[in-house]
Amino acid sequence: MTQRLSSARRNLRVALPLAALVLLWELVARSGWVSAYLLPGPLAVLATGARLLQSGVLAAHAAASLARIGVGFLISCTAGIALAGAVARFRLVEDLTAAPLALLRMIPPLALTPLLVLWLGIGNATQISIIVLASFFPVFLNALGGFRCVTAQDDELARSLDLPRWAYVVCIAAPAAVPSLVTGVRLGFGYSWRALIAAELIAAGSGLGYLILDAQELQRTDVVMVGILVIDLLGWAMDWAFQRAAAALLGRRFPEVTA
Repeated sequence: MTQRLSSARRNLRVALPLAALVLLWELVARSGWVSAYLLPGPLAVLATGARLLQSGVLAAHAAASLARIGVGFLISCTAGIALAGAVARFRLVEDLTAAPLALLRMIPPLALTPLLVLWLGIGNATQISIIVLASFFPVFLNALGGFRCVTAQDDELARSLDLPRWAYVVCIAAPAAVPSLVTGVRLGFGYSWRALIAAELIAAGSGLGYLILDAQELQRTDVVMVGILVIDLLGWAMDWAFQRAAAALLGRRFPEVTA
């Protein structure tokens, strides 16, 4: 009972500032201090969102963005974790990849958008490439740090037991890297989500970023705000779901993943 009461109080503390912000937004919109064209109230934005949802337009654009993020982020996680494992294990791989990765990491993904449009055109290939460029390094660097948590004693134990490589990865390297992997995946998703929406503002024919750009050209501030709020809510929901899933699957053995 005490735990439930404490949780309710915490949720209330979290919700109150948001409620106050929405109330302030409505009061400013109704006061006439700012033109309704520039700042429609939350009720007007909610009504516009309901109409877009009912017409299917909002769902179609959200589905396009989610499909891109699903493919691109899966590629980033797979490539980032695999390369991190190879770099941590083999000095030759580290020497060969250190300089190219260091140079590529300094280039903002959106700076490559014009080049990617020339190469790949305006479509999913460009958007997915930007997602990979934005999220690869957070995943890779955190995974690399995790794999390097394996100590010399762990390596000696593996040699003494004559563990095959797959057993070494499953039983020693992966458990040592789990907390860093979870952090890297979570950070990488945030980077990829923001980069995707920005890329859709520049080079896309669908998606939430495209919806915002199209609404701006039509001078529909209410639709722009609907797009921004949906981006925020979807990103928050996916991050929350990942946190809960990680806590449920790994929380007992790795309490730090719930932090």
